[in-house]
Amino acid sequence: MKLKNSLKITVLAVMGAMLGACGSIEPWVKPYERDRLADPIMFLDANPVSTAYIQHVYEAREGARGGEGAAGGGCGCN
Repeated sequence: MKLKNSLKITVLAVMGAMLGACGSIEPWVKPYERDRLADPIMFLDANPVSTAYIQHVYEAREGARGGEGAAGGGCGCN
């Protein structure tokens, strides 16, 4: 009987801690700080236009394979 009571108390304490953690969730990035994250220097790709073109050529060449997220076939007529 004592084990059941201690288990109930433990479960209630854990649930209380979990519910208390959800009280004040604030965004880490404020709206006025988002312009810094959208800076082009933050992109992983140094030349996105060239990469998009190379990806398009690759998808047209390997059109039968698929799985790259582009529509159309291997003829290049998207």
